[in-house]
Amino acid sequence: MTEHKIRLKAVEDVKEFVNAASRCDFDIDIFHNRIIIDAKSILGIMSMDLTKSLTVKCYGENAGFNEVIAKFAVG
Repeated sequence: MTEHKIRLKAVEDVKEFVNAASRCDFDIDIFHNRIIIDAKSILGIMSMDLTKSLTVKCYGENAGFNEVIAKFAVG
């Protein structure tokens, strides 16, 4: 399991992130405060406060998805 901090600033960012997450065969969750959302749910992510940094928890490994996470990584 790995954990990353990301920031999705636009709708296009969310679409790119969800498309990459959907290609993974393992679970990926996004956290903010006490809210946990499935990273493969575009509506779930759009309902979050995208002005804040989000924590992504991956329960597997995928090189393509790691590149997308690196693109949106903060700090």
